[in-house]
Amino acid sequence: QVQLVESGGGLVQAGGSLRLSCAASGRTFSTDSMGWFRQAPGKEREFVASITWRNTYYADSVKGRFTISRDNAKKMVYLQMNSLKPEDTAVYYCAAANRLLSASQIMGAERYDYWGQGTQVTVSS
Repeated sequence: QVQLVESGGGLVQAGGSLRLSCAASGRTFSTDSMGWFRQAPGKEREFVASITWRNTYYADSVKGRFTISRDNAKKMVYLQMNSLKPEDTAVYYCAAANRLLSASQIMGAERYDYWGQGTQVTVSS
């Protein structure tokens, strides 16, 4: 079993930055595929970014603005969000998969086995 706890959300003006953190506990962490997803009101949950020990992946909407990273020793995953836009407003969720996901799998929410409770990010215009 894996427990995920997100933190770092908040209210920020457009153009600002936030850093989200996800603390993982439980089974071996270093081989997992870790991801961030988000869900805005009235919309479906969407992929934001993921990281494995091989690669990082980003949604086109955040590429060049967001950076995902991980610290296996601390069992932490981070999402640095720069140049934030009002359309980035959503609840952000950390997710973990029990296996190394391929490039064709990494963006699918159904591929992830564990989820955090979410942290709200609000970007004002």
